[in-house]
Amino acid sequence: MELIQGVNEWKRVVQPALESKADELEMMGYSQATPDDVWNCLVKKVWKGEPDKRIYEVVQDIFHMASNTYLSYLTLSSYQNEDLMASIAALTGAEDTTEE
Repeated sequence: MELIQGVNEWKRVVQPALESKADELEMMGYSQATPDDVWNCLVKKVWKGEPDKRIYEVVQDIFHMASNTYLSYLTLSSYQNEDLMASIAALTGAEDTTEE
């Protein structure tokens, strides 16, 4: 009988595969690639949540994740961070004008 679990329950078990994928991405020029980044990319781009999978499916998804998927994840994260910083700046600027 094969064990099926939510993908987050497999994270600790598949850590070596995540490290390998992060190393591969680093060799391709993504110097900031970490196992946690790879995992977050999979959750947001490949799995879109926490589906139930077998361990071999999770490992297969890790190793088959394309570099363009990771690049798309980084780009989206960058835009979200910029939007957050713009929102903080707007709020800070709004607070400054009300204090005057």
